[in-house]
Amino acid sequence: MRDFVTPFKRSAAGTVLGGALGLLALGQTAQAANPLELNFWLSGPKYDGRVAPCEAALSTISSQFQDKESTYWNSSLTITAYGNIHELAYRPWQSDNIPRRFCSGSAMLSDGKVRTVNFSIIEDGGFAGYNQGVEWCVVGLDRNWAFNPACRAAKP
Repeated sequence: MRDFVTPFKRSAAGTVLGGALGLLALGQTAQAANPLELNFWLSGPKYDGRVAPCEAALSTISSQFQDKESTYWNSSLTITAYGNIHELAYRPWQSDNIPRRFCSGSAMLSDGKVRTVNFSIIEDGGFAGYNQGVEWCVVGLDRNWAFNPACRAAKP
């Protein structure tokens, strides 16, 4: 027996699809931004390359580490001391990128273990682009794997 409904369904779907494409073809073309849309009053970032030395970030790392450990991991670990803090690189990529100073060193933790800490200080990398920001990772305690493997992604 012959099926009269299936060809009708195919032609209806084709008609709907053709109609939708036809409406898109009749749409308005894209236009260039007018002078008010160009944001000519916004000056944008002016990176001067003024990034603090490595030692300036240590207090921030200590407080953020303690906050992260107590809030997310229910741990009482804190950083008690630093040693061998040294710069790994300053602006390691092309000069048009955001200026960063990459540093590394040793951190003594409250459990008595010495671990490596890798961090970078970022010009205008703080909250809402105000002040300098710090990204850091303590090797062996990157529990959410943000800089995995072994905090290698925190290096240049």
